[in-house]
This record gives sequence, C-alpha cells and structure tokens, in this order.
Amino acid sequence: MTHTVLIVDDHPSFRASARAILEADGFTVVGEAEDGATGLETLRRLRPDVVLLDVQLPDMTGFDVCVECGDLETTSIVLTSSRDATDFGSLIGSSGARGFVPKAELSGAAVVALLP
Repeated sequence: MTHTVLIVDDHPSFRASARAILEADGFTVVGEAEDGATGLETLRRLRPDVVLLDVQLPDMTGFDVCVECGDLETTSIVLTSSRDATDFGSLIGSSGARGFVPKAELSGAAVVALLP
C-alpha cells in the first residue's frame, strides 16, 4: 500500500532529504509546508495519510499543530526533530501523534512502524 505524506519543516534542505528518503521507500509526497499555519492549511486541503511534522516550527510548535488538527482522525502524525525524543518529555506521548522519529534516523520503515 502506498502512503501519501505531507512534510512540514522549516528547513528546505531537510524537506528535500525527507522527500527523497520517503519516495525511495515507496511513499508519495503530496505536499510540503514551511510553517505550522501553512502545514495546517495544506493538511486540511490534501488530507494525506501521514504528516511528517517538525516539532520546532517558526510560528508554532509541532505539538500545537497536533492540537489544531485533532479532528483529522484519518491522518497519522509522525513528529520529528534534530533533538532527541527525551528532550520533549511527555509532550510526544500526550500530543496525539503516532510517535516520533529523529531526523537522523528517518526512513520509510521507521514511519511505517508507527502507522496503524
């Protein structure tokens, strides 16, 4: 099964790398966004299966984005950061996201392992 994915990250180089990694692993990247507000608008418009969501965005946190899109139950959110998951304490578990993948460990398999 091919999963559609939206990448939300403020670094163009990471978005490009994530796109290449995920597409090589069989995902279809349907969109990209550079901040939380654009990510939410794009998410609601495109309704991807998965959102790869950076925790630290210029206008809001990835945790805030999770709260704002809580009504989109058919989309799985996977948080990512260059920081370690332990830096965020219980925020990841209480965010409503499916889980967390460090940017340095991003792969299609790591994302798929978090999907229902």
